[in-house]
Amino acid sequence: MEPILEIRHLSIYFTQYERGVRQRQLPVIRDLSLRILPGQITAVVGAGGSGKSLLAHGILGILPYNAHMDGTILYNGRLLTQKRAEKLRGREISLIPQGVNYLDPLMKVGAQVRKGRKEEGIREKCRRALERYGLEKETEELYPFELSGGMARRVLIASAVTESPRLIIADEPTPGLDAKAAARILGHFRELADGGAGMLFITHDLELALTIADRVVVFYAGETIEDAAADDFRGASGLRHPFTKALWNAMPEHGFVPLSGAQPYPGTVERGCPFADQCGQCRPECRETEQIPLREMNGGMVRCLCPGDQNGKEGASG
Repeated sequence: MEPILEIRHLSIYFTQYERGVRQRQLPVIRDLSLRILPGQITAVVGAGGSGKSLLAHGILGILPYNAHMDGTILYNGRLLTQKRAEKLRGREISLIPQGVNYLDPLMKVGAQVRKGRKEEGIREKCRRALERYGLEKETEELYPFELSGGMARRVLIASAVTESPRLIIADEPTPGLDAKAAARILGHFRELADGGAGMLFITHDLELALTIADRVVVFYAGETIEDAAADDFRGASGLRHPFTKALWNAMPEHGFVPLSGAQPYPGTVERGCPFADQCGQCRPECRETEQIPLREMNGGMVRCLCPGDQNGKEGASG
């Protein structure tokens, strides 16, 4: 089956100036690869500052002017160029953004969901999309400032899925929603995927991701450190990277065990594993290797020189 989206060795850098006109390339995402098949929800999980939202912006071709992107992005088997991304976004590729300030404050909700279109049937399609997310017909005549935070977020979701896109990129779509509304929206996401769409679900909440995801890609300091099936998270023994195991142990149902230390800022780790200072399995070569490779292991992928259990015993390669 051909992937809807395939990313190969993606890196995103920012050009910064220091000491006058001296330039510096700040790596924010390094060597990221992932695939999304039709009907599949892939969750990208990581803490704030790990580069998750930049991944969404890179796919859509809306990076800031001082950003530079290397690597390859394929959509339906063809190169996703800047020009092609501009043509597809909002139609075949939709973004559910993290911030509700994406709504135009001077335009009524209905007009924004319709995206200015006036063809026959579009008003009814817009109305059905709003109703699907618990918004009454009257919502169409409201301006964004008249919406609660939860309503505004549901408007963004309705706007993104009105045209039944083939690829949906959801960037932290549920903050501000109560548990019932969030569950309803996640259920609709699952329905869209079951209908053949692919979804990139970006979140800091592993527990939330596991409610709907088929695969989970774990981010740490701008690097993919593990790509695993959701079923691998049934127990820590199915996981490969020590940080992923720490995420699993930090979940409330697994003891809420905290991880000491903090994720390093982008650009502060120039070689080796960025998790080294927090890792109980760290060896000298973990710090000295130029770039830790992402390799196959037990049906998934891991970026670690000594993956396996917490005692450093390496699992069998897949």
